[in-house]
Amino acid sequence: MEQKNILNYDTVSLDSEKGQLVIINQTRLPYDIEILRLNTQKQVWDAIYRLEVRGAPAIGIAGAIGVYLAAKEIKADNFEEFYSEFVKAKDYLDSSRPTAVNLSWALNRMEKIVLDNKDKSVAEIVELLHKEAVEIKEEDTWVCKTIGEYGLSLVKPGDGLLTHCNAGQLATSKYGTATAPMYLGYEKGYNFRVFADETRPLLQGARLTAFELHSAGIDVTLICDNMASSVMKKGWIDAVFVGCDRVAVNGDTANKVGTSGVGIIAKYYGVPMYICAPTSTIDMNCPTGKEIHIEERPAEEITEMWYKERMAPDGVKTFNPAFDVTDHECIAGIITEYGIAYPPFEESLKAIFEKKAQAKVK
Repeated sequence: MEQKNILNYDTVSLDSEKGQLVIINQTRLPYDIEILRLNTQKQVWDAIYRLEVRGAPAIGIAGAIGVYLAAKEIKADNFEEFYSEFVKAKDYLDSSRPTAVNLSWALNRMEKIVLDNKDKSVAEIVELLHKEAVEIKEEDTWVCKTIGEYGLSLVKPGDGLLTHCNAGQLATSKYGTATAPMYLGYEKGYNFRVFADETRPLLQGARLTAFELHSAGIDVTLICDNMASSVMKKGWIDAVFVGCDRVAVNGDTANKVGTSGVGIIAKYYGVPMYICAPTSTIDMNCPTGKEIHIEERPAEEITEMWYKERMAPDGVKTFNPAFDVTDHECIAGIITEYGIAYPPFEESLKAIFEKKAQAKVK
């Protein structure tokens, strides 16, 4: 039987009939498209921590579905008992990845459903959580496509684009964030030339971004992380699009480690760098990037993962931050589903949220 294209699979979804969180195991890509069906809270926690599901929007969706599945299993006769157990499940899932704000955003949104409906029966609350989890996933598709449309307005046919890590369909429900302009441009015949950084040590750019863009038929060239300066110096890059895991009020942005270096290089060469950020990823309670907690990953990801034999001396020290913070001064704009924010970001991001609030009222 002919294998389906990777883009034909849902990155993360809910099997309501079987009561399972269904994900693509991204640690197996591009060698094997393995679908995982998760039933327990420990399985969901592990899947998020191990990066079997990853990317800020996808993690948020997984968290929402995971806490709904937990709520289904709670045995409680009254609201207080139910809510106490719900909070335990919520806090447990929230501990799996501390940097990506989408996870806590989605879990807090699910908690609000519980608190807003405390007068209803436990069964009714659980069904409302089901609907909310599905809605969070469906909203993400609209968000990504809209970000893509705004991003497409910033470039022209034939442009060279660079992206870092994976902010593609594999990190979201569809289209991706940073790759959304690329997919929409492909549909319109823009013939973009895309350069994808490999992003060591986990190689999401090589294993995921290059894989999905190539599968879609997009002209993509894989480069090592330390080659971004070379391609910009040659004049091959007209714009940089990257995703993010948290945006501070001043525009400082946490993303896959190495993004900060790309931003500095892009500014030097006069190449605009755009952050593709759903409003759910913008933390208006975080003043600057200094307040963003940076997750550190195991040393083995540097010294042993992907190698047949250990590629570092035994006992050597390692430093393996999963993210770094790009200074707002290196960022030309932040693309959201409610428009593009430009410096000064304190003002423009506030205006974005005002526009979002007005849209919800309508």
